Amino acid sequence: MNARFPHPAPGPAPGNAAIKIDDGAVEIDASIVGAGLGLEPQEVLSLMRAKAITSVCEHGVDDDAGRYRLTFFHKGRRLRLIVDDCGRVMRRSTIDFGDRPLPARIHRTGE
Repeated sequence: MNARFPHPAPGPAPGNAAIKIDDGAVEIDASIVGAGLGLEPQEVLSLMRAKAITSVCEHGVDDDAGRYRLTFFHKGRRLRLIVDDCGRVMRRSTIDFGDRPLPARIHRTGE
């Protein structure tokens, strides 16, 4: 899926932890997802297999070419990462609705 998304603030890319991008395939360390969703890293893979964590990966177009938007959902939380094509995190955000489920509009990738 292609997308346009906000540009990061200028400056160095924080969080250069293990995100690998190879020919459009993205591999991300479970500790990054776990930290953003309030989970232990060892929980992430089993929750993804159980479809309790879902995700969307979008590749930027036009001015955003070379960037990816990675979005992860779990219960009442959404983690969003904007990364460059080297896997450096340019922007990170988390929305936490506590015990309430995420509103349906939050699951739309452009929100």
